[in-house]
Amino acid sequence: MDVVVTTPSGVGSIVADLVTALSPSTLGVATGVSPQPVYAELVRRSSITPDTRLFLLDDYVGLPVGDDHRYRATIERQLAGPLGIPARNLLGPNVDDVDLDDAAHEYEQVIRSIGGVDLQICGLGRNGHLGFNEPGSSFDSTTRVVELSAATRADNARYFSGVDSVPRRAISQGLATILLASCIVLVVVGESKASALAACLDGRPTTRFPASILQHHPRVVVVADRAALSMSTHLPHQGITA
Repeated sequence: MDVVVTTPSGVGSIVADLVTALSPSTLGVATGVSPQPVYAELVRRSSITPDTRLFLLDDYVGLPVGDDHRYRATIERQLAGPLGIPARNLLGPNVDDVDLDDAAHEYEQVIRSIGGVDLQICGLGRNGHLGFNEPGSSFDSTTRVVELSAATRADNARYFSGVDSVPRRAISQGLATILLASCIVLVVVGESKASALAACLDGRPTTRFPASILQHHPRVVVVADRAALSMSTHLPHQGITA
């Protein structure tokens, strides 16, 4: 893995530089706090053309149609809309399908039909989850319906009126699906993620910390601030070019 150490305010610019350099025709997008400055910078630069296809990493199950908390709505608001990317180029699982397992399988096939996205942007859960692949997820897992852990729902409660409003299920790309991407950028900011990041970067990959599977990928760039890297023992705390 390559590690780029920056300030929290520098994350957006660094990741936007990577996206601009790679000029991906397919871009995997995640939601949450960490990617927000990245999307703001991509919009500011107009770095992504309207024919770029965006692939959601995951999305909630059980929210009403049109709910702003849906991840499709979030990406439309933060990235696709401002850049003029049409709805047909924003792809994700059909969380309204009566047969959710079938919807997950169909999305998996779409991703595999293109051989994985060119560039996948990811965040990191405090329990080490990647996408909504919670601890214990198989490294061979593919896109599927998942049950969200109590820890993940508690972390996401800040976006809702409270933890009881956070959906209990989602459809998420599997760990094996994520690794189909040609390049993966993991964005991690803040001391609250330090323990999870250290577990994912140091030592052997383990399903206890799903993001540790990234050690098996040939092209991963970790963009983090010093607080997030403060517990890592095997990586230098200095910038390394991607």
